[in-house]
Amino acid sequence: MKCVYNVCRISIDLMRRLMEGEAYQLMGNAGFQLDGKALQMFQKSFLQVQSLLDHNRILINEINQNHDSKIPDNLSRNVGLIRELNNNIRRVVDLYSDLSSNLSKDVNSSESDSRLDAKALHKRIRPA
Repeated sequence: MKCVYNVCRISIDLMRRLMEGEAYQLMGNAGFQLDGKALQMFQKSFLQVQSLLDHNRILINEINQNHDSKIPDNLSRNVGLIRELNNNIRRVVDLYSDLSSNLSKDVNSSESDSRLDAKALHKRIRPA
């Protein structure tokens, strides 16, 4: 369970950086910009991820407490809690996958727009 908790902690740190604009600035320095709509989509997705990870932290604590108690009812309750945790992790992976896909589309679109702008600019400067 500690491994899952560490992944949660790392993801939360990444999300905070994204929400604070640090990663957005890095993306801008890499040569592409996100429009307001794309940034809102990223923020919405990261808020969903944050909520799931917060809930997972609570689940992990409860699972650990139930395990430590060694009470049969608590141990059998862990089966459902672990299923819920696994489903949440799947949802987080799906959200990250969607974000990655959307980011790739935005980057490709941005690069394509930049190339079109460069071609148009190049045609305008060329002597007749």
